[in-house]
Amino acid sequence: MAAVRDTVIIGGGFYGLRIAQFLREELSVQKVTVLEKEADVMQRASYNNQARVHNGYHYPRSVLTALRSRVNLPVFTKEFEEAVVCDFDKYYGVATHLSKVSANQFQRFFERIGAEIAKAPEVKHLFDPKFIEDVFKVKEYAFNTEVLKKRLLRTLSELNVDVATSEQVLEIMEEGEYKVIVTNKRTLKTKFLINTTYSSINILNKLARLPIIPLKHELTEMCLVKLPPQLQGKAFTIMCGPFFSIMPFPAKGLHTLSHVRYTPHTEWYDTDKTVRDGHSYLEQFKQVTHFPQMFADTKRYMPSAAGIEYSGKSLWEVKTVLPQSEGDDSRPILYKAHYGGLKNYICIMGGKVDNIYDVFRELKTTYES
Repeated sequence: MAAVRDTVIIGGGFYGLRIAQFLREELSVQKVTVLEKEADVMQRASYNNQARVHNGYHYPRSVLTALRSRVNLPVFTKEFEEAVVCDFDKYYGVATHLSKVSANQFQRFFERIGAEIAKAPEVKHLFDPKFIEDVFKVKEYAFNTEVLKKRLLRTLSELNVDVATSEQVLEIMEEGEYKVIVTNKRTLKTKFLINTTYSSINILNKLARLPIIPLKHELTEMCLVKLPPQLQGKAFTIMCGPFFSIMPFPAKGLHTLSHVRYTPHTEWYDTDKTVRDGHSYLEQFKQVTHFPQMFADTKRYMPSAAGIEYSGKSLWEVKTVLPQSEGDDSRPILYKAHYGGLKNYICIMGGKVDNIYDVFRELKTTYES
C-alpha cells in the first residue's frame, strides 16, 4: 500500500533540502519526503561547483542576476554563517583583449547596483600588464559544502522531514488528485511533487510522460589545486570572456581552477527525441584532465600563478543552463508550476545556491492558489 505524503521532493541537492525546510517552516506542510538516488545528499552539482557565494560580480551583462545576488548574499551568509568562508581577499581582473566589458564598464556597473568595488593596485604586479586592463577588490565569499550539508540535515531532522537516500524514482503516474511515485524501494502518493534534480529534470519529465524542457548540458571539470605562497589568502577571476577563475574550495582545503574554455569537455541539448542521462554518461566518460591547458592560459595572465600545483584530482559534474542564458551569462531560476498540465507538479532548477530565496515567493503562490 502506498504511503501518502503532502509533498515529495525528488532531488537531494541544496535546493531540494532547503525547499523542504521552507515548506515545513513557512508553509506548515506536514508530511514532506525528499528522495535522493545517491548514497548521500548534496553529492552532485551542489558539491562539484566553485563553492562561490555570489555578490553579482560574475554577471556584469545581466542586471537581474547581479541584483538578485546582491540582495541574497547577506541573507544566505546570515542563515548559513557557520558554512560561509570569508578569510580571503577576492579580486576581479578585466582582460585587455577578448573581454565583453571594459574595466570602466565593470566598475561603473557594480557601483550603480551598490556592490563594493575598488581598484586594487596592490596586486597588479601579480598580472601581466599586457593582458589585464585593471584589477578590482570586491566582496565575495565561499562556502563549505560539508558544513552546509550537515546544517541542513540537522534542521530537517528537527522538522521531521523524511530524507531518503539510495532511492531512485522509476515511474511517475497521476491518480486523481495524487501523483504516484514508484521507486526502487516503495510507492508513494503525494499531492505536490517537486522536481529539483537539476541536470536530470527531463529524465523525470519523460518518466511522467511530459514534454521536455529545453536545456543545455555541459560535462565539466574543475581542477583542485594548491596555491603558491604569494597567492595564499587570495582568489581571482578574470572577466569577461574565455578566462579563468581561482576560488577556495573549503570542503577539501584546496582551491578550484576553472576556465570558461577548458572546464567544459563536451556539451549537448535535450530534445524531444533525445534526453541523455548525464550522470550515466559522466560515469562512462574517459576523464582526461584539461589542467595543462588551464594552467598554461592562467600563467599568461598571471605569471605569479606559475607555482600552482595540481592535486591530481578534479571535480567532474554535469552543468545545466537554460539555452537563452548563453548570450548574457545570466542565471535565472527555472520555475514551472503544474508543468505539462500535471496539477501541483513543479519543476525547479537554480543556477546558484545563494539565490534559493527567490524560489520561495513562487512556491508560496503555488501552494496557496
